[in-house]
Amino acid sequence: MADSPLTASLAALSRFFVGDGTVEDTLTRVCVLTVAAVAAADLVGITMIVEGQQRTAIFTDDAAPEIDRAQYETGEGPCLAAFMEKRITEIHSTSEPGPWPEFRRVATAHGVGSTISFPLLIDNGAVGAMNLYSYRQRAFTDEDRVNGELFAAQAAIVLVNAQTYWDAHQSCGGLGEAMNHRAVIEQAKGVLMGAQGIDENSAFEILTRASQRENVKLRDIARRIVERTTARRGAMGLATDELQ
Repeated sequence: MADSPLTASLAALSRFFVGDGTVEDTLTRVCVLTVAAVAAADLVGITMIVEGQQRTAIFTDDAAPEIDRAQYETGEGPCLAAFMEKRITEIHSTSEPGPWPEFRRVATAHGVGSTISFPLLIDNGAVGAMNLYSYRQRAFTDEDRVNGELFAAQAAIVLVNAQTYWDAHQSCGGLGEAMNHRAVIEQAKGVLMGAQGIDENSAFEILTRASQRENVKLRDIARRIVERTTARRGAMGLATDELQ
């Protein structure tokens, strides 16, 4: 019998050696696997401390940090509660009255109907929060909650190991610089979306699969796509000039 998405995702995480990629690569892999592991999740983001501030460090959709910004500005929200209070927080319906009204308003405006956030716990301390968003109201079931909690526990271990590894080696893969690589990944996604007529998630999946298949860091795959596209456009520009 085929493995469930949760089993397959946990197995993939257990095989993932953090030395093969930066912290950015690790976080990205965690988010992608979470989407596969929890069927109700449409968007996933990870809240962490970056350069002394709470922020959504890695996300599977650009909407996630836009939604989360409301809670970072007000200092309250489900992701922050999960992180700071070390407890699972859930909003069954963002359109209904309840705690964190500003977050609910922004989430609803982005089409998000329900959310659930899991603290990433290590030795009774939290290193962040994993935030799952669904476009449907009351989307997350008891099974999703159990699966998400199991996955978050594994993800926390991977994240701590990754940060420890790169800190020890004084790598340029630190989280602050990792954020700088996001731009080239977004550019590469745009190239793929335009060339193949696909959506953003499909473009990101292509990049991830290429990274795994070639055993090359995700940002290097993205940079290669962008550089090749830029070179082709430059060549076309020269050809056009010669015709004028």
